[in-house]
Amino acid sequence: MKFYSEKFSPFLKEFFKDKYNVEIDSFDFVKTRDGFDGDITMLVFPLRNKVDANLEFLSKEIGSFLVSKVSWVFDFNIVKGFLNLNILDFFYVNFLKEIDSNPKYGHKPIDKGNGITLVEFSSPNTNKPLHLGHIRNNLLGDSITKILIANGYKTIKTQIINDRGIHICKSMISWLKFAKGSTPKSTGIKPDKFVGNYYVLFEKAYQKQIKTLIDEGYKKDVAENKAPIFLEAKEMLQKWESGDEKIIKLWKKMNSWVYEGFNKTYKSLGIEFDKNYYESDTYLKGKKIIENGISQGIFYKKNDSSICIDLSENGLDEKVLIRSDGTSVYMTQDIGTAMQRFEDFPEIKGIIYTVGNEQEYHFKTLFIILKKIGIKWTSMLHHLSYGMVDLPDGKMKSREGNVVDADDLMSKMKTTAKEISSKLGKLEGYSKGEKDKLYEKISLGALKYYILKVDPRKKILFNPEKSIDFNGNTGPFIQYTYARIQSILKNNNIDSDTRMPEKLNLKEILIIKQLILYPEIIEQSLKSLSPAIISNYTYELVKRFNSFYQNVTILGAESIMKKNFRLLLLKNVARNLKNSCGLLGITLPKRM
Repeated sequence: MKFYSEKFSPFLKEFFKDKYNVEIDSFDFVKTRDGFDGDITMLVFPLRNKVDANLEFLSKEIGSFLVSKVSWVFDFNIVKGFLNLNILDFFYVNFLKEIDSNPKYGHKPIDKGNGITLVEFSSPNTNKPLHLGHIRNNLLGDSITKILIANGYKTIKTQIINDRGIHICKSMISWLKFAKGSTPKSTGIKPDKFVGNYYVLFEKAYQKQIKTLIDEGYKKDVAENKAPIFLEAKEMLQKWESGDEKIIKLWKKMNSWVYEGFNKTYKSLGIEFDKNYYESDTYLKGKKIIENGISQGIFYKKNDSSICIDLSENGLDEKVLIRSDGTSVYMTQDIGTAMQRFEDFPEIKGIIYTVGNEQEYHFKTLFIILKKIGIKWTSMLHHLSYGMVDLPDGKMKSREGNVVDADDLMSKMKTTAKEISSKLGKLEGYSKGEKDKLYEKISLGALKYYILKVDPRKKILFNPEKSIDFNGNTGPFIQYTYARIQSILKNNNIDSDTRMPEKLNLKEILIIKQLILYPEIIEQSLKSLSPAIISNYTYELVKRFNSFYQNVTILGAESIMKKNFRLLLLKNVARNLKNSCGLLGITLPKRM
């Protein structure tokens, strides 16, 4: 409760200086527990080590002092080290008037002293289209970027495109074998899906060959490495790394198809990047760093010519950085990419890697290796580890084609939004184009809120049907509340009478108390790297508003003064909803 601490601190510092001759810098406040009288609670028991006084006596002294000194405190009660304070209504009225003059209340201006924070997200492989797991990744990365900006940080949104490696070669080999010259244009299939289909075809052929070898008497691990189609993919990777012109030409063509498809999906999600990095570029830098590190004793070459590092002293295993055939691993390019980013942007003061928790070991290893190389900025690296998205029937597997395609999901959400909006029958006067834009806002709001309301560390069990629920704790419920407020404000101006009421309805106070929390919520969401904190805050604000709306007369208030105040309250609730939802990447329509 930072806001209350700041408001009370000057008075409390005066009390302890005058009464006990001690200087105390900070004081703790918490929400008053349900069932107890009070607006806010001060924790007195942490102070008993600073002054020689009985806890009950000290609490009573502080309470009496605040009632006598602070114009907006009128009473208090004590419960075992908890000092519950009662606040006059005009305190909340003045607060509302104060934030009304600040359209970006709670959002800090950019502080150049914070430097730049680079947020990496998406980072797809160019052998398959984006799926539901990528959606969570993109929405988390984009939202964290917005939350950083709201906390006064300059940001760079970036991705490392995994455009090389054995997985890419699998799609390329498969296309050469099975496509018979077909292209995205000739088939009418979205380009990234077209390439992804051949990745799935590779896996089917691969598994078939493995089974044949096992039937011939080979063990499974041997069969996996001897399957002809897999050996072809390995050979292609070696040729690619050696610069074979024919292979490079095919690689560029298939990647260009995928990028075209990715860009369409990003546009639909409302995602943009400031800078792209490509593994095909940065792995070379990583290889050079690793090769140079051999002479320094950081890395070592084994008898099979692979290059490794021993991390047993860090509680980890030996890590292969360059394979025996001279090809690179993911770690190689991640080392090169990190170095390249700090060379490109020397003012970086942090990098946040938005990557699923299946890669926690990888990033722990990466950060240790960078430290061993002698990099001083490893403390600036953070892994935003998030839970994976599973389906009711199990884990998604791209190579088996068992995924929820991002484009298909967004299309389905939009269709459902159209069906529900049509049933509500409140779109009279909308053109077809306006309706289409509204359906898109509603569907994306539903999808983004559904994903971001879950703490990143938790898994999401995604049921495509159940996820499209437009009641309760959902994006459309918040959007509809905002539209309702806009409908009232559109036809009712706040009167020029500037008088404000001295006595408020309890439901009005509850809304203002929620608004008070907003700046602290933004700070907490960054500290925890969790947009879910913003989501939960927003839903609670909407619940409080709807309770107020259903029980308190707004336009028919008993006086112009109260009507003005309630319209002012609506204006600031709407503004706060727009700002908080903006941090989630959710657009709020003015009419639904």
